Amino acid sequence: MVKDTNQLATSVVEHMMENDFFSQWMGVEVLDVKEGYSKIRMTIRKEMVNGFGIVHGGLPFSLADSAFAFACNNRNNLSVALDVTITFMKAVNVGDVLTAEAKEIHNGRSTGVYLIHVSNQRNEQVALFKGTCFRTGKTLV
Repeated sequence: MVKDTNQLATSVVEHMMENDFFSQWMGVEVLDVKEGYSKIRMTIRKEMVNGFGIVHGGLPFSLADSAFAFACNNRNNLSVALDVTITFMKAVNVGDVLTAEAKEIHNGRSTGVYLIHVSNQRNEQVALFKGTCFRTGKTLV
């Protein structure tokens, strides 16, 4: 049964990525997907930097948001964000490789809660994202 749920999770995320042009633009690479879990990464490019010469905060936020979406939707139950927060802990620079790992901490019938850790290539945590989703009951694939 575990193999089947992981196959479904992978199929859902593959379907999502096909249509997620923003994650594609960011250069998101899916590293791992399991039921209620995802791990993705991206490399920071020069067009992602703000006027202070550091990455725009929207980029680690968006990476974490994509990991959140992949984790909370991969049971094939269309889920949308109800509430999200992020804490930035360390500046991100051009060339940094960010990894976002989303872990489910609550899987309810109508809601789910996820913690997403964003780290750089030196395994330094750069952000912590918490997301709560609402489950619509509709399928994705």
